[in-house]
Amino acid sequence: MTNPFGTVPAEAILEGRATDAYFERTRDTLEHAGKNPHVVAEVTADQFPTGDFEVFTGVEDVATLFAGRDVDIDALPDGQLFDGGPVMRIEGPYLEFAELETSLLGFLSQPSGFATGALEVRRAAPDSTVLSFGARHVHPSIAATVERAALLAGLDGFSHVAAGDILGREAGGTMPHALMFCFGEGNQAEAWTAFDEAVGEDVPRIALTDTFWDEKSESLLAAETLGDRLEGVRLDTTGSRRGDFRHIVREIRWELDARGHEDVDIFCSGGLTPQSIRELRDIADGFGVGSHITGADSVDFSLDIVSLEGESVSKRGKLSGVKEVYRTAAGGHHVALADREGPEDGEALLEPLVRDGEIVREFDLDDASERCLADAERVGFDESTD
Repeated sequence: MTNPFGTVPAEAILEGRATDAYFERTRDTLEHAGKNPHVVAEVTADQFPTGDFEVFTGVEDVATLFAGRDVDIDALPDGQLFDGGPVMRIEGPYLEFAELETSLLGFLSQPSGFATGALEVRRAAPDSTVLSFGARHVHPSIAATVERAALLAGLDGFSHVAAGDILGREAGGTMPHALMFCFGEGNQAEAWTAFDEAVGEDVPRIALTDTFWDEKSESLLAAETLGDRLEGVRLDTTGSRRGDFRHIVREIRWELDARGHEDVDIFCSGGLTPQSIRELRDIADGFGVGSHITGADSVDFSLDIVSLEGESVSKRGKLSGVKEVYRTAAGGHHVALADREGPEDGEALLEPLVRDGEIVREFDLDDASERCLADAERVGFDESTD
């Protein structure tokens, strides 16, 4: 069996079979009627700025999807933040791309949601180590999409091995509770020692210290067991057992310091949110975050024809005409008709992506991440919660 997990193969996506049935009916109808108008279509979430910025990504997959099609596409740069108006513009004969709409929106909507959730986490702890632990919450086939979105938003690393193979990055991680169970209660020191002896020197010695006893007792035992080789302890305490989690972390920090283990870092994981991270960022050294990223709402993009044979059109409730979006010097997001003057201090954001079916843009994850973080600072992303 070539596709044992029931996922849609890449060939079906590229051929336009990964589509909604009504697009096939549309193609049949237009071909029967001899119609194939020249259109401009725009991908948007909100028509007007709302004050809530989101991260745009997934654009490289869209470029791959449209390669070889007789269209021109302009789009925001990968990692750009947006607040209303188009993020992408497609121009060409409608039947060149009609059946690609479903995949196009999927390539943008979910990754942009992941990246926005990851950026919320990054902004909550700008000076801490933050890792993505969320791949276990999604279908394995899109794990690399999650981890790429996390890196784009500035997170420091991720845990999924196969995603690392795809992204050309090394996955990170130390030990789960299952390892501790295999050694049994009372044998925590044996488990940590065996780990230290087994794994490579490049793997950080971070002991999981919340399995059998209270977090303070296990953290102190780990420090005594591994001594200077211990880089940190990780608390993955279940929410129902935490009580005042901030107090627990402070207590562990106090006791480690009192015994000369000031260099041992404290990492927290398990159901963390930007708010809970803000409450811990001054006393914990790092965080592993999963469900806030993978559980983020997809960005509700839609594709609408805004010009047909050179004439502005729109469905009810949408804005007609070809548009441009701008970033102002003060960090504002401005939407205007493309044939009109934009704001005096505005920078037009849509850039060529595909010309006559040829991809005309290069993609670099580090550049996209730098762009995302700089733009987040510029527009004051999530500042109201700091």
